[in-house]
Amino acid sequence: MTTEARVEELLRDHPVIDGHNDLPIAFYELCEYDLDAHDLAGSVPELNTDLPRLRAGHVGAQFWSLWVPQDQHSVRRTFEQLDFVLRLVERFPSDLQLTSTADEVEAAIKAGQVASLMGMEGGHSIGESLGVLRVMRELGVRYMTLTHNNNVSWADSATDEPVLGGLNDFGEQVVREMNRIGMLVDLSHVSADTMRHALRVTSAPVIFSHSSARAVCDVPRNAPDDVLETLAGNEGVCMVTFVPYFTSQAYVDWVAKAREAAQDQGLNPLNPENQKKLADIYGVPKPATTLADVVAHVEHVREVAGVDHIGLGGDYDGCPEFPVELPDVSSYPRLFTALADRGWSDEDLAKLAGGNILRVLRAADDTAA
Repeated sequence: MTTEARVEELLRDHPVIDGHNDLPIAFYELCEYDLDAHDLAGSVPELNTDLPRLRAGHVGAQFWSLWVPQDQHSVRRTFEQLDFVLRLVERFPSDLQLTSTADEVEAAIKAGQVASLMGMEGGHSIGESLGVLRVMRELGVRYMTLTHNNNVSWADSATDEPVLGGLNDFGEQVVREMNRIGMLVDLSHVSADTMRHALRVTSAPVIFSHSSARAVCDVPRNAPDDVLETLAGNEGVCMVTFVPYFTSQAYVDWVAKAREAAQDQGLNPLNPENQKKLADIYGVPKPATTLADVVAHVEHVREVAGVDHIGLGGDYDGCPEFPVELPDVSSYPRLFTALADRGWSDEDLAKLAGGNILRVLRAADDTAA
């Protein structure tokens, strides 16, 4: 049997449960949530995600990300994204099934459907209200990323100036309430001190829905080794992402030099239009991010945290580019083939595909009960 055939067989029995896909905001930006404008049952080349490619990628369950800008409309807009996911599932009842628990995920997969879960990306989506948090959980939201790119009043982000050195008292209340109601604490996007603080407070396993290893790619968004070691003791899971800026050190170094070149020319390197032209401004081609870069993160997290504490969170439709061999949600078998060729057993590949995150879901429900 070829490695490819072995992986196809394995993923039929143990499909991918991906921790983070930004289709809701991407679909809003494409057509303001108009499900008649683009048929996701067919090819939608403007996106990284559609139903045929989910099938081709052996995606058995997907956490759909509810991400909105951090402003005075965040709570309302999060509810609108939640409404989009509900309508998406309703539109394709033969392909998608709304799920919340591990048992429901397994039942949907057995029925040949893609289990659809939801996660809020950023604590700003609850508007500093535990009541909103509880309502979101009642409506099926299964995790909340404590911050996005900016701090919230109760938690520091990885990409903002630190204010609290982790969580304040209300932040600790949020984590405990999430434990109580069975909502997973997601530590992607938070500062390393917030990661450590939340791990001290939580009584349930936590996740990183889309993060990689800082030892391999040194950016604040990635998890340091000491946090990965603590994660193992917490019984949590780090779901490795494919975003080039979190995956390739060569890419990160290129971006830094390109931004310096823009500043030297009197241009704002953070201006979206300038970002699109950084290669022209810098005069040096952007290095490609590859499958090998992702493999390096997967194997580092396995080495430090252990094979029971790793998963995948591609972040498709949340980034303008991806590794050349992993352009969309159909690409997962290529990663599993590469890992199988490196000696991964079927048992370990099954844990990576979804076994570990199912265990975390069950543990969170046990804690809440």
